[in-house]
Amino acid sequence: MTAAQAPKRTLVTGGAGFIGSHLVERLLDDGHHVTVVDDLSTGRLENLAAVRAHPRLSVRRADVARVEEIRPLFAGAEWVFHLAALADVVPSIAEPLKYHRANVDGTAAVLEAARAAGAKRLVYAASSSCYGLAETLPTPESAPMRPMYPYALTKWIGEQYVLHWARTYKLSAVSLRLFNVYGPRARTAGTYGAVFGVFLAQKLAGKPFTVVGDGEQTRDFTYVADAADAFAAAAACDASGEAFNVGSGSTYSVNELVRLLGGPAVRVPKRPGEPDATFADISRIKARVGWSPKVGFAEGVARVLENIEQWRGAPVWDAGAIREATKEWFQYLS
Repeated sequence: MTAAQAPKRTLVTGGAGFIGSHLVERLLDDGHHVTVVDDLSTGRLENLAAVRAHPRLSVRRADVARVEEIRPLFAGAEWVFHLAALADVVPSIAEPLKYHRANVDGTAAVLEAARAAGAKRLVYAASSSCYGLAETLPTPESAPMRPMYPYALTKWIGEQYVLHWARTYKLSAVSLRLFNVYGPRARTAGTYGAVFGVFLAQKLAGKPFTVVGDGEQTRDFTYVADAADAFAAAAACDASGEAFNVGSGSTYSVNELVRLLGGPAVRVPKRPGEPDATFADISRIKARVGWSPKVGFAEGVARVLENIEQWRGAPVWDAGAIREATKEWFQYLS
């Protein structure tokens, strides 16, 4: 066992969230001690049900934007994974300062807490939305940054903080730009959000899928277990001060998702500022980190359908409700 593989004291902000809970399970499986720091504003303790009683897991409720509150929780942490964030696009347009506090102030506070604790490694969950309407497909990390709405902007600013702390304070850190992560436990919040949550609730309710535009837009749908593997691999590699794309290695249409889920569809208007395609160039992370995705799209969707009951209580959206929920999107981004 190498030094990088030896058990570590790890800390996961947002560890009760969708991706965070899968990462926590992965870290525990690898033999690490894990402290979860989560304010449970969007995360849920149910996401950790399978490991809640694990002897190497500790869960602490705290607001990551309060540096004095979280600083003691970081004591002894060797690896820090920063996934805590507000992630929905639509409310970020209405409440940009709320998103700035969570995603920018929160990231700066986590960086300072990690630095004060002498953490050896920090991995940040960035977003592929920083690319906006990308002109190059597959999109490399060198592509221009064009965030189209406050959520994307705050996640990109957070990444700049991470890379700056790596340069200025020599905090060993990398940023992972995640592309369209899906899988069991994906968020079922009350706000209109990611396509998987919307479609699964509609399927359970026997309602048609609300497909944006003609459905031929494509997304680099990345299975959550692959994303968790990417975080673990990034923590163990020797790169620092770099950003890496995390994607599936391909891109898939919304119509293909509808076919795999099975059910009728209705059309809703295409939203301004949404890309026709997202598709990650993952050659850098393959070469520098040694990570590659393992779960194909059809297999991933099948795994989600096996867990569809998780979306039983999620909001069921129809065309009228979507029109009302996204009116500020059209107002400000048209």
